Amino acid sequence: MPLALYALTVGAFGIGVTEFIIMGLLIQVSADLGVSIPAAGLLMTGYALGVFVGAPVLTLATRRLPRKTTLLVLMAIFTLGNALAAIAPTYGVLMGARLVTALAHGTFFGVGSLVAVSLVPPERKASAISIMFTGLTIATLLGVPFGAWLGLAFGWRMAFWAVTGVGALAFVVLAALVPKAQETVEPAPLREEFAVLARPQVQLGLLMTVLGFGGVFAVFTYIQPILTELAGFSKEAVSPILLVFGAGLVAGNLAGGRWADKGLNAALVGTLALLTLVMGASAFAFHSQAGAVVAAFLLGAAAFATVAPLQMRVLSQAGGAGQGLASSLNIAAFNLGNAFGAWLGGAVIAHGPGLSAVPLIAAAVPLSALALAGLSLSLERRARPALA
Repeated sequence: MPLALYALTVGAFGIGVTEFIIMGLLIQVSADLGVSIPAAGLLMTGYALGVFVGAPVLTLATRRLPRKTTLLVLMAIFTLGNALAAIAPTYGVLMGARLVTALAHGTFFGVGSLVAVSLVPPERKASAISIMFTGLTIATLLGVPFGAWLGLAFGWRMAFWAVTGVGALAFVVLAALVPKAQETVEPAPLREEFAVLARPQVQLGLLMTVLGFGGVFAVFTYIQPILTELAGFSKEAVSPILLVFGAGLVAGNLAGGRWADKGLNAALVGTLALLTLVMGASAFAFHSQAGAVVAAFLLGAAAFATVAPLQMRVLSQAGGAGQGLASSLNIAAFNLGNAFGAWLGGAVIAHGPGLSAVPLIAAAVPLSALALAGLSLSLERRARPALA
């Protein structure tokens, strides 16, 4: 794999840390800025919504720029947004800084996916995407716990200064390693860009992404009470188990990319089926400590095994014109799934059968994505004779 691909991984790492770092800093932020912990939690929600809005807007705004230039502009926005967060005097300024950094998120991964697949032979495209997303998984595995420790030891602002430094490093690495040869892309007319979104297969792909990750975050958002109240772990044991979950993310992400390179359709169906089974089984496994540790690893692996197949499915169905927009929108779809999953899990806890039922009910969400995958592939098979 070319070094430029690992430059994208560095950028993905920084963005991944920024997205989730607030989860480990809620108490410090709420105390320092004089807001409630739920209000501090909205900094996570606001970020997800910023990604959802920013992905299509910045993708279209930068469509005439060379891809390398676009990546550098986005990383500059990301770095400046984190610097603003580090000096934010009020909650409102911090929320604004979070929104600024979120704007760069979706387009970075969307454009980065296109650059990644352009750097490798056709049979390695899904693996290239999975390697870029490894930065996101490593951020979850190591970056977020480190940020939480840094915030506890030196204050939450130092955590954001550290991420600012990662952004500056990523800018330098991208500038040095991403080749200029990737810049010769003539943008299609806007109507052709938007026309791709009218394709049923693209719409089905985006909806699969929302539902696939919706189930994951219905569980992951409430993993702390699941581990403490259902499995009986102490609060101190949650962080090491999250490292196990993060290790599963890394393993599953790389395995999903290799699987998709061998056969995209088989990987799409297989990973969604595996995720459904793992989530259903975890509803029972989380009631024992040994089962909970195994379930945490398998849940992480099954969740991120779907990333490369889902991203490649949308890219393959989008084709030429509008591919960049579709790619960025699929990243936005991941974040919309995160927000939907968090809402679903909360609704089950507050108004439904309760915490113990969250994994089982959440399993129905990737099951619906699996049904959509079957429908999508069936429609594709029917369309082939008509084109012949």
